[in-house]
Amino acid sequence: MISQLIRSYVLLVAVAIALFTVPVAFTLTDQLRDDTKESVEREARTMALLLGNGDAASCQALEEMATAYSRETPDDVQVLSEEEPCAGKLPQPDQDAALAKALNEGEPTSDWGSTFIWGPHLVVTVPAHADPVDPDADNDEGPVVGAVRIEYSTSALTIRLWNIWGFRAILAVLVLAVAAVIGAVAARRLTRPLRQLNDMASKFSDGDLTARSPVTGPQETQTLARTLNQGAERLDTLMSAQRIFVADASHQLRTPLTALRLSLDNIADGVDDEFVKEDVEQATAEVVRMSRLVNDLLVLARAEAKVTAAEPLPLGDVLEERLAVWRPAADERGVSIALRGSADGRLLVLASPGHLDQVLDNVLSNALEVSPDGATITVHAESKGDQVVLKVMDQGPGMSEAEKSRAFDRFWRGQGLTGRSGSGLGLAVVKQLVTDDGGTVALEDAPGGGLCVAISLRASQRSGG
Repeated sequence: MISQLIRSYVLLVAVAIALFTVPVAFTLTDQLRDDTKESVEREARTMALLLGNGDAASCQALEEMATAYSRETPDDVQVLSEEEPCAGKLPQPDQDAALAKALNEGEPTSDWGSTFIWGPHLVVTVPAHADPVDPDADNDEGPVVGAVRIEYSTSALTIRLWNIWGFRAILAVLVLAVAAVIGAVAARRLTRPLRQLNDMASKFSDGDLTARSPVTGPQETQTLARTLNQGAERLDTLMSAQRIFVADASHQLRTPLTALRLSLDNIADGVDDEFVKEDVEQATAEVVRMSRLVNDLLVLARAEAKVTAAEPLPLGDVLEERLAVWRPAADERGVSIALRGSADGRLLVLASPGHLDQVLDNVLSNALEVSPDGATITVHAESKGDQVVLKVMDQGPGMSEAEKSRAFDRFWRGQGLTGRSGSGLGLAVVKQLVTDDGGTVALEDAPGGGLCVAISLRASQRSGG
């Protein structure tokens, strides 16, 4: 937006300069042409008067004047005289239309040599009139007795023209540069309230609910800032209340469930009736499942309640740590876990602390649940531009398209090797955590059968992978 404002401001200044400077420059050019033409014609007429007198003294003065003129300037004086004593003393002009018009019609002519501004020479041809035969006649000019031509070099005129246009071009560039600086200052000043609102929104997206925007700038942005600050205050209050509820629920739900499980274990140890023991074991299994459900609900609630700022994390180190935790459980089932791809220490991803660990735990838990004995769970990581794609592939029964479309729904449970198990919140938690870190997660068919969980995370700029 700042660059657009600067360009608009500079464009307006450029249009103003063009409208006021270019016409002035053209006017000065025309004035320079007219002044030069009048000056050369005046000098030619002066020489023509000497030529028209026809006496020896005038011819001598004309010759000296023309010689001095040619010596002091790069110009050339040419004279055509029909009578002595001036005939043949100076260079004669070529027989052309301009000379014929001066001799036959007594009209002066000017030829710039080009239709575009001017050529290398300005050629001025002026007729020379003898003294009138009858001084009392209406016509104060006598017959044409010759002509004077001056070939004026326009090199100095061209330099002056370049000075006129060059000075204005340089001045225009300087004015545009100053306009760009002033435009940048003005644009930054005008957009400062918007940048402050954008900073507030960025902090909000990173999980800082205490961010507020200063109420500055025009009335419209002040009103918007107040509205956003009020909404942020209310949202922060609601999220704080939710976090308090999550903390209280954690304490209030876990303690009774733990106590209930201990009571069921004591009952199972104190009875000999097999039917009673079977009922107690079923109740204990339900309590265990309820505990897992409570834990997953708390994890999901915390993920929704607070979004922390993402930071660069070494993907390889996190994978090695979580796979080391899950390999003993996999070994009991005869399931192997293989790490493939470029998940070394140079590959960094942007994720909130703890999120990636929780995501891997949930995905590996689901993969181990559906994998048959002797199967292999493959974890593959690779860098793709500004994304890092992490895939966890199992060799289980996979999912149909209908099941994939519902897998991220809360409380939806797939068919594991031991039937429908778990809380149905594992993939919902995975999606919430990955989305909070600016990534995506999708379910695909694994090569050779099974399910592939594809997780795309943002790559850190400091990543060397």
